[in-house]
Amino acid sequence: MEHATREDKPLIIAGKRYSSRLLVGSGKYRDLEQTREATEAAGAEIITVAIRRVNIGQNPNEPSLLDVVPPSRYTILPNTAGCYTAKDAVYTLQLARELLGGHKLVKLEVLGDEKTLFPNMPETIAAAETLVRDGFDVMVYCSDDPIQARILEQVGCVAVMPLASLIGSGMGILNPWNLSLIIEQATVPVLVDAGVGTASDAAIAMELGCDGVLMNSAIALAQDPVRMARAMRLAVEAGREAFLAGRMARRFSASPSSPMAGRVA
Repeated sequence: MEHATREDKPLIIAGKRYSSRLLVGSGKYRDLEQTREATEAAGAEIITVAIRRVNIGQNPNEPSLLDVVPPSRYTILPNTAGCYTAKDAVYTLQLARELLGGHKLVKLEVLGDEKTLFPNMPETIAAAETLVRDGFDVMVYCSDDPIQARILEQVGCVAVMPLASLIGSGMGILNPWNLSLIIEQATVPVLVDAGVGTASDAAIAMELGCDGVLMNSAIALAQDPVRMARAMRLAVEAGREAFLAGRMARRFSASPSSPMAGRVA
């Protein structure tokens, strides 16, 4: 008996199609050259940039990240890391739009405190509403709460990005059930953001049905960032293939790989 396979829908964000489902950050590397090497090894097409921490032209006398990850080759995704209010986040992305010549695709994150870096959801929603009205295409870091994710989609965000665990923790996916609920209801891409520590975490996220994974620390803080970037690329690809293939049903009893029926006496 043949089983229906899942349709391999492309990853489309704000009307643009991407072949890679691995999004990477640009911070915490040893230098810009290592940033370039790891980004290439990851096969990423979208690179997120913390406007408050990384130079993309606001400091003309310093090396620019855009020299090693040029916008002609990559989609630069400015983010609001370090912002704790909706006002600061909106201002930061308006600055990014000016620096990047009218760039509309952005990643919004409004943090609740410095210890957990957990999202402040009321401020996040307020900022998202303002940015959408201002013409931005907003990808948004959020809690793994399916109700909050639904609200952000209704506001007009082009992708929701629930955390797997705390930013930079490397703890992996702590609540797969909530992620599954978000994925089930969403009509925009769902990408895991924050908490991935190693390749198996990325594979699990994709096996759950996430449309992609964004990570920075898991690659940049590895003992060999370039090799880890390759591992993450392969894990995302494998996890996606496993999701599309559909895993076998879990059983509470053994089932022999070589059935006894029809055996030769």
